Amino acid sequence: MSRQDVRELREQSVEALEKELEGAHESLFKFRFQAATRQLADNSQIKKNRRRVALIKTLLHERRTGAATGE
Repeated sequence: MSRQDVRELREQSVEALEKELEGAHESLFKFRFQAATRQLADNSQIKKNRRRVALIKTLLHERRTGAATGE
């Protein structure tokens, strides 16, 4: 994930991040299903998507606890 992608995620609202998280979970499920049926051409997509989910969860946690603003 590039720095620009991370920067864009940091600028999004909590609602937008939650929608993004839902979409990332759905695509992760699809990638896992494709891998299980041997239809996934690029296995690194699973790892990239798992990291995206983790980043979004981290940003949501920071927002909810106030860690990002230093409160």
